[in-house]
Amino acid sequence: MSLRYALLALLTSQPLTGYDVFKHFEQSVGYVWHAPDSQIYPELRKMEKDGLLSGIEEPWGKRGKKKRYHITPEGIEAFRCWMNTTLDYARERDPIHLKAAYLEWAEPDAARTQMHAHIAYHSSRAQQWREMIATLEDRTNPILVTRLAAAPEEDRAKIAGYKIFTYEGMIDRAKAEIEWARRGLELIDKLES
Repeated sequence: MSLRYALLALLTSQPLTGYDVFKHFEQSVGYVWHAPDSQIYPELRKMEKDGLLSGIEEPWGKRGKKKRYHITPEGIEAFRCWMNTTLDYARERDPIHLKAAYLEWAEPDAARTQMHAHIAYHSSRAQQWREMIATLEDRTNPILVTRLAAAPEEDRAKIAGYKIFTYEGMIDRAKAEIEWARRGLELIDKLES
């Protein structure tokens, strides 16, 4: 998936300025697709050039201007086409599992520290996703509120349900990584004693 489709997904809910795109990105699709603002702003300009977005200049402050991006019919069609196409899976680049394959080169304490860091990272991410699910379930997530307000009543359960499903999958993946790292700690203790 490219950043382009993550941005189109976000902009299907409402027109946003570049700053608002970045802010909303971090609070929604940023959980499943990381991108810094240094990638977001240039991509918005490219998408406008490609006709997927239209940018409308608006006054900002006393003398400034900002651009509010609206998804175009071509942008909606591109997003719909991407959504209806099966993904090609990228080959793995997984530094923690690469490192684990060669832990015999690490000092036992360094190997344990790495496994504990892995557990802490995935525990923290799982907690963030649980909190996101709670805001989706109780309909307090501001981006969801905007999306639901513009959606027909019959689509609202799907809109929230698929997002909850996504975060549940991410929590399941985090749980598997935590369990794997715990088994790693047991293996380190067994092999290094």
